[in-house]
Amino acid sequence: MVTWEVNKDLAEKPFRLFLGSCFPSKFIQTADGGEAIFQYRLSECNFLQKRTQTKLVYENELAFRPKPRPDPAVFTYPVVCTSERPEWIRPFLKPGSRGLQGQGSFIFHMGLLNDDLSGPAPSNSFPMGSFIHVWAAVEQKAHQPLMLYLEECVASTSQTPGPESPMYPIITNKGCLVDSKTGSSRFLPRYHSSAIVLKLQAFSFVLEQEVYLHCSLVIWDPEYPNEVKKACNYNKDVGL
Repeated sequence: MVTWEVNKDLAEKPFRLFLGSCFPSKFIQTADGGEAIFQYRLSECNFLQKRTQTKLVYENELAFRPKPRPDPAVFTYPVVCTSERPEWIRPFLKPGSRGLQGQGSFIFHMGLLNDDLSGPAPSNSFPMGSFIHVWAAVEQKAHQPLMLYLEECVASTSQTPGPESPMYPIITNKGCLVDSKTGSSRFLPRYHSSAIVLKLQAFSFVLEQEVYLHCSLVIWDPEYPNEVKKACNYNKDVGL
């Protein structure tokens, strides 16, 4: 909510006061003038969103427009709202996290990200031809740095695919993205060795049925490269 205290002159024309493209949602007369109250979502009123590593910043302006557009505002005043950026990626997945030798079990994570990779996808429904950002990661805990790979992935209409289940191969041959042969799917550059993001183009598989993605994940010591462990895209221009 944004509250704007105005003098008596401006209080005579409360609906010529604007926050971006929005009128006051409420105006209160006072002895000195009035208060224009703007109660809107940050997705409204033409707020401009910016991002830093730690904060979300929303910028707009308060304006007094005695005449309708395209006449300019008599004056404007900047408005800036900031909030802490949600910590959707756990600290152990950030570059620079400590890695020590150790033993024990591993915990894997998978999920869908939104278009700018800033957080979880708002929905698990995607129009055909759009992109699905599939994220996978492994918790490092007290282990040495790990390299995570998507070794195999198939799409199926079954949560537990069997021999008779329809399946569509996406990643085969220990990490080769075969779907990139014909479409625009590809692995994105890594932000950390223990995580990987697949930009998968939504395709027509089976009409009017839910589709499940089944993947096999593998981890490896990045200090000992192995040609069998890979995350490769096909280059359609040269046929490789």
